[in-house]
Amino acid sequence: MVIGSGGRRGRFLVRAAALRRRRAGEEQSGSRAAAGLPACASLPSVPFPSFPAPPAASGRRCRTRSNPAIADIYTEHAHQVVVAKYAPSGFYIASGDVSGKLRIWDTTQKEHLLKYEYQPFAGKIKDLAWTEDSKRIAVVGEGREKFGAVFLWDSGSSVGEITGHNKVINSVDIKQTRPYRLATGSDDNCAAFFEGPPFKFKFTLSDHTRFVNCVRFSPDGNRFATASADGQIFIYDGKTGEKVCALGGGKAHDGGIYAISWSPDSSQLLSASGDKTAKIWDVGANSVVNTFNMGSNVLDQQLGCLWQKDHLLTISLSGYINYLDKNNPDKPLRVIKGHSKSIQCLTVHKNGGKSYIYSGSNDGHINYWDSDTGENDGFSGKGHTNQVSRMAVDEMDQLVTCSMDDTVRYTNLSKRDYSGQDAVKMDVQPKCLAVGPGGYTVVLCIGQIVLMKDKKKCFAINDLGYEPEAVAVHPGGGTVAVGGTDGNVRLYSIQGTSLKSDEKSLEAKGPVTDLAYSHDGAFLAVCDANKVVTVFSVTDGYAEHNVFYGHHAKIVCIAWSPDNEHFASGGMDMMVYVWTVGDPETRVKIPDAHRLHHVSGLAWLDEHTLVTTSHDASVKAWSISYN
Repeated sequence: MVIGSGGRRGRFLVRAAALRRRRAGEEQSGSRAAAGLPACASLPSVPFPSFPAPPAASGRRCRTRSNPAIADIYTEHAHQVVVAKYAPSGFYIASGDVSGKLRIWDTTQKEHLLKYEYQPFAGKIKDLAWTEDSKRIAVVGEGREKFGAVFLWDSGSSVGEITGHNKVINSVDIKQTRPYRLATGSDDNCAAFFEGPPFKFKFTLSDHTRFVNCVRFSPDGNRFATASADGQIFIYDGKTGEKVCALGGGKAHDGGIYAISWSPDSSQLLSASGDKTAKIWDVGANSVVNTFNMGSNVLDQQLGCLWQKDHLLTISLSGYINYLDKNNPDKPLRVIKGHSKSIQCLTVHKNGGKSYIYSGSNDGHINYWDSDTGENDGFSGKGHTNQVSRMAVDEMDQLVTCSMDDTVRYTNLSKRDYSGQDAVKMDVQPKCLAVGPGGYTVVLCIGQIVLMKDKKKCFAINDLGYEPEAVAVHPGGGTVAVGGTDGNVRLYSIQGTSLKSDEKSLEAKGPVTDLAYSHDGAFLAVCDANKVVTVFSVTDGYAEHNVFYGHHAKIVCIAWSPDNEHFASGGMDMMVYVWTVGDPETRVKIPDAHRLHHVSGLAWLDEHTLVTTSHDASVKAWSISYN
């Protein structure tokens, strides 16, 4: 189940997505339902000046409107994806990326097989449109000398020319009834009108004074609308291109308008603006029906919208998707949230009889997820200001986190709000932590180990002679294991308010990347950069118990199952293995657990449910079964 995902790159909604089990190796695992941070179908491409996409943000997320928890991800683009739209037949989706590649792929099979790939022009694709018979596609964007193309979907043969603009074309749409018409909007402050096929330029519409961000024909084809950064929306005749009116008589919004979407009956129009509002317009009466105030924060600017049957959706600059309520304009029916940056770490915790997943990303944002429904939210108040590197839940039901902002925070999971008093400033940047009984927290900083008790620093070890990388506290308390980049695990004892070396070290097979004690304290699992997991038996004086091979690249995280008989490891090879501690040959293999990036965190909800996360900004829950 894809519980959450990043939303900085344009995403789209899908009618249905297959939930499937993945089989591999000797045993099997299954990914359950899906939800997260999307954007909308048929949304225009919109700029995100303050929020560039994460590296290799090349996935497309598909989800159902009525239940966004059902989702699927298309990951075959090599570059950041900007726009995607269904063919009217529903059998294919066309998606375009920043390199200018247009991929047309199947929606009926779980493999999403590629049907055709084209490069209409040399530059970023910003919008596309299909004809109603699903045979022709118009594509526009940031070409060099050519800003658009229109062609047959199955051969690439041209069916006209998109001319009439001298700057980037931001938006395109095609009239869904015959005779066909095509309209475009550009950074040259103009819209253009075309007749066809073959589509030929007829005239320019110069009513706007700033960039034209969006053009959309009404479903019945009688009208089309243009929206601009000047805050105006103009309505034109869909067949002739003659101007009908300006919505609102002048400015439709106080800020730039980024997107518009017609109602199914073509009588009303939904608009989304940078003034942090969305509006429903009665086009015939030229009046506002509803104004939706989406907030006062800069992240509440509305950059996209969709009116699909009874669902009215907008997308905020924050990446959140809002389901609008016409009966209560000041409060959305629901808000789909999630991470919009790479997720670095996660943990799980039961609160009030329910299991929650907590995840932290490289922008300092922490989300908590209901593991059953995927519903999620963030903590209130001001939290970390930089990457959250590690997190754990202590015996006081506090989420303990360390960040590149040089702080360790304790957040009450009952209140779920940040408190300034619960932030502890470190002398050196922290990168890993572990909690133990008695109020202890051990924090690894660069070149330093810090012991904390009851939210206060009480002891530090400097001049270590090695660089600490990972730490774990024995469930019984008293013993701390610290893994270093030199390939050794050193043991320390907690003695009151001090930390003493046991003068004992364990040898891993390479630089230690993570380690963890089993919940019963019987074993210590250590993973390293040389693709090996070594398990030591605590009861046998930390003798080597078993060695596990299988990853093809550096292993970065490890987590024990509650049954203490299995543990999971995630690597740079995008693989997750679930190992049996007594038999290295018995394992569950999850290939391509996160296809866009390597796995960055693991945690177990129960003995048969594993949660993974990645720099692809998504969280997934897997059903694990053992044969």
